[in-house]
Amino acid sequence: MERRNALIRLIVCYTLCVSLFISTFLNIITQKKPPFTDIFQNAGFADNNHVFDHFFEESVVQKNENSAVQKPVTSIPSQTVTSSAPVSAEAVKGNVIERYISPYTAKLSYNGVYMKNNTGLSVNIKNLLSQKLSFKIEKNNEPQVLIVHTHTTETFLPTDAKTYGVNHSSRTTDNTKNMAAIGEIVAKKLNDAGIKTLHDKTQHDYPQYNGSYSRSAETINKYLKKYKSIKIVLDLHRDSVTVSGSDKAKLVTKINGKKAAQVMLVMGSQSGSIKNHPNWQENLKLALRLQQTMETKYPTLARPLSLASSRYNQSLSKGAMLIEFGTDMNSLDEAKYSAELVGDCLISLLNTIK
Repeated sequence: MERRNALIRLIVCYTLCVSLFISTFLNIITQKKPPFTDIFQNAGFADNNHVFDHFFEESVVQKNENSAVQKPVTSIPSQTVTSSAPVSAEAVKGNVIERYISPYTAKLSYNGVYMKNNTGLSVNIKNLLSQKLSFKIEKNNEPQVLIVHTHTTETFLPTDAKTYGVNHSSRTTDNTKNMAAIGEIVAKKLNDAGIKTLHDKTQHDYPQYNGSYSRSAETINKYLKKYKSIKIVLDLHRDSVTVSGSDKAKLVTKINGKKAAQVMLVMGSQSGSIKNHPNWQENLKLALRLQQTMETKYPTLARPLSLASSRYNQSLSKGAMLIEFGTDMNSLDEAKYSAELVGDCLISLLNTIK
């Protein structure tokens, strides 16, 4: 009798274990994929609410693409004006604080050019502006400009809002809503003006963020090898600025009565630990001219040019520039308007390089 009871208990236990295994297996294979926001967050894509994501990503790549780095919070001016758009029904994560960063407080300036020098280098803006560029822009069927995006999936808020929700993602693979949409506007402006421009929409930061600069370098080199006529390489990004806690800033100014996301030129240099960037001043000469052109045509559109100890793939050409369009809290329309304005400035500048 005891043997029979023991056998029965063994069979029951075995049956329960098999049922539990089958149930678990079915749950796994039928589980739905997480929403797109979670995919980015789980992969380390979520913005860390700091300025200059790409500054630190590049330094990590140069040391160890799998290592982590602590990013400092950058302080911003004290003026605060919140926007007036209605709050979404979505649960609120933080406030959107409207800010304007004045270029006129920059310690280094000359004749409409305002710069923040984050290196130990001495920079003579007047002297660089007086020097000729090493190339000329030709209006023919040969590509003159290449637009790429190292962090293509960077995106904006869908509307002008005063809060952002817990489900908001600062990245998307939808090229109608990320940096590819901004690049498309600039490319169309230049092409319509007779300056042949190529626009690459490769998502170098998806599905993996680390190594974005290495992958965009491969793309740039591919184009430069195929089209020897390319003089200028533009890498278009957007910024991210924390005010405090979960509150974040959108950077805006008004141009012709309309809100525009402030833009910033970010230029690398051979300084600090950065080597193999001997032609950084050739890039800077072009960037200074664009900074000056933006200030002349649309005052306050541009924040001070930021010069840093980094490369940002600018060592690959003598006409390379990185341009930031607003932050992840700016609306897509504000960023698109800035793209139109920057496109106008590029046309004005490039028409003088003959």
